[in-house]
Amino acid sequence: MRAFLDNLRLALGTFLGNPLRSLLTLLGIVIGVATVITMMGLIEGLRTKVNRDLGQLGAHTFQLTKWPSGGFGRFNWAKFAKRQDFGMEDVRAIEEFCPSVGVVSPMDDQGGQKVGSASAETRPSVRIIGASTKYPITSGVSVQSGRFFNEVEGLDGRHVVLLGVDVADALFPGMDPVGFEVRLKGRPFRVIGVLQRRGSFLGMVSMDNQAIIPLRVFQQLYGKQRSLDIDIQAKDPSLFRKAQDEVTMLMRRHRGVEQNEPNDFEIHTNESVTASFNQLSQVITIAGIGVCLLSLVVGGIGILNIMLVSVMERTREIGVRKALGAKRRRILGQFATEAVLLALLGGALGVGLGFGLVFLGDWMVGFPMSVPPWAVGLALSMSCGVGLLFGIYPAARASKLDPVEAMRNE
Repeated sequence: MRAFLDNLRLALGTFLGNPLRSLLTLLGIVIGVATVITMMGLIEGLRTKVNRDLGQLGAHTFQLTKWPSGGFGRFNWAKFAKRQDFGMEDVRAIEEFCPSVGVVSPMDDQGGQKVGSASAETRPSVRIIGASTKYPITSGVSVQSGRFFNEVEGLDGRHVVLLGVDVADALFPGMDPVGFEVRLKGRPFRVIGVLQRRGSFLGMVSMDNQAIIPLRVFQQLYGKQRSLDIDIQAKDPSLFRKAQDEVTMLMRRHRGVEQNEPNDFEIHTNESVTASFNQLSQVITIAGIGVCLLSLVVGGIGILNIMLVSVMERTREIGVRKALGAKRRRILGQFATEAVLLALLGGALGVGLGFGLVFLGDWMVGFPMSVPPWAVGLALSMSCGVGLLFGIYPAARASKLDPVEAMRNE
């Protein structure tokens, strides 16, 4: 312990004697560690946001659709386009033959639409949703003012609409739009409600920039030759898995899927979306660690260079110490300690910089970024490992110096 403390004191003295040179040597390690901390903070924030946003969806609810989850991953969309569409006959079959299912709510949507009023018009970015009267149960949406449309309005295909908060603010700033008229694809619609604000999904897509109309009216505007998405809620949370199994078996039978063939449809749950996101986050994590390693290698080369210079500058000192009885392992430990301490200092500065960037992102963007403790441990361990790896050669070279020859050095 005494030898270690002595090595530590000598290392700190070397750093304080050459502060600018030491800091310049650390730049690569600082950048690498800060990159890992920032990226891990971003990924952890995304994971928190995913769980929070998915928590806004309906309880014990899943969705039946022909399309895979398009948010994460790369897919052969032409292959999925060949699948059979889902229609109202599938909705009726689920209601009749799946005893564990409580609520079945078909819906469809069309993005990139304009909604206009007598004095204003939105950008072509509004998502129009055609839904059944059960949509609030399965989607988790709620009405802020006014009401949702009823069964009569849904079956008759009346031109009524509920506006998201963003659409309502754009068309009727500072006013309650309930009772006013808006136009969608040139058709008049009476506003009967405004939806509760929900914010954005993953901080990217606003869930308030939308309008909901009866599904029958939606099909009149955008066509019936489209596949429906079917939101399904189990009768009870304990029947959630059983309801999924019943729907899966029923759809495989109705669609003629052979026993040894995979499903030609998708069932999306909060867990499946989270799993897809976790796969993406793993790729980003590996990429971030790769960037960190590259920066650490650059920093390690800097440490190797500065330690070799240090050995050359202190050759006479090394000779004196060996002549006074310092053993080879003591010299080796001294310079190895200096290299590791140098790398650890760079890692600590990188962690501080990373936390600063995470805090800045959280404060400026309002994104819930947070750094997991394991990321700090990993970054510091990697920086120490690099310091030890690149410091061994200079330390070994110093320990092998002949004391007589070293003392002759000027």
